[in-house]
Amino acid sequence: MENKKPVIIIAEAGVNHNGKLHLAKEMVEKAKAAGADYIKFQTFVPEGLATCKAEKAQYQKGQTGDGSQLDMLRTLALPNEAFVELKRHCDQSGIGFLSAPFDLESIEFLSSFDMDYWKVPSGEITNLPYLEKIGRTRKKVILSTGMSELDEIRAAVDILEENGSFDITILHCNTGYPTPFIDVNLLAMRQIRSTFHKTVGYSDHTEGIEVPIAAAALGAKVIEKHFTLDRAMEGPDHRASLEPEGFSAMVKAIRNIETALGDGKKKRTASEVDNIKIVRKSIVAAKRIKAGETLTEGNITAKRPGTGISPMEWHEVLGKKAARDYMPDELIQREQTDV
Repeated sequence: MENKKPVIIIAEAGVNHNGKLHLAKEMVEKAKAAGADYIKFQTFVPEGLATCKAEKAQYQKGQTGDGSQLDMLRTLALPNEAFVELKRHCDQSGIGFLSAPFDLESIEFLSSFDMDYWKVPSGEITNLPYLEKIGRTRKKVILSTGMSELDEIRAAVDILEENGSFDITILHCNTGYPTPFIDVNLLAMRQIRSTFHKTVGYSDHTEGIEVPIAAAALGAKVIEKHFTLDRAMEGPDHRASLEPEGFSAMVKAIRNIETALGDGKKKRTASEVDNIKIVRKSIVAAKRIKAGETLTEGNITAKRPGTGISPMEWHEVLGKKAARDYMPDELIQREQTDV
């Protein structure tokens, strides 16, 4: 049976707080106001995530300059106590709290938060000990699949399930920042759904709001989109993020789309009923007809309104005798013919 639950919309705050708790708190409030169901951060120990020789991605170099990935991560990391405060702030603001762990120590720390979902980032999909530790919690998992082939997704799902986590939502994703439209390949969600028989969603890194809206129309049950207070801020991910106004527009559009999808059964709706008599047609006199005259294709026709005999009864009316006189455009009356 089709899953009719509302689309879950996640505001991916990531590291767009630039390592500042007050900005992270403001993002919580703005994400809630924009209509997000969850706001998601990233929890990591810089030294546990990257070596001192790890390079930045090209898009990160373009936004933050030269230097090592580790140095960049150190400027973006929040201490553990900040996440405790953010969780409390989310609870008070009425928005769900999520944070994606990027190392084993962070999984251990976040285990006490009782989050609704674990979010596995695309970069961790080939990290076996990480996946085993997530799986052993037996909690719901949202798995991003950027850079992945089907066999890599299958291996990750197998590890999670073998260790106890079976409720897995798989997000189609492309990790280009921003992702070119030609590389989005939204229809891959269908293959993921049919291959793994799991709930499918989409994590978006394109510019604008069109693609996540289209993903919802194609059946994505989770939409994740990067979120920032200001796209002009310094930092690696701001340019590929939506500001509050844009995020709000995306949320409204997705909600409209999921409403418009309906139940999939073709039927007349309440909003159409009054239009039947306006736009459908009836059998009417094409010219003046005298009582007793035979009704033929030469003296009757079909015109609006649809308040008389339906043209679907055309052949039943043809050949009958008019029971009275008719003026042009007058509705042919059933009780006044020999129908």
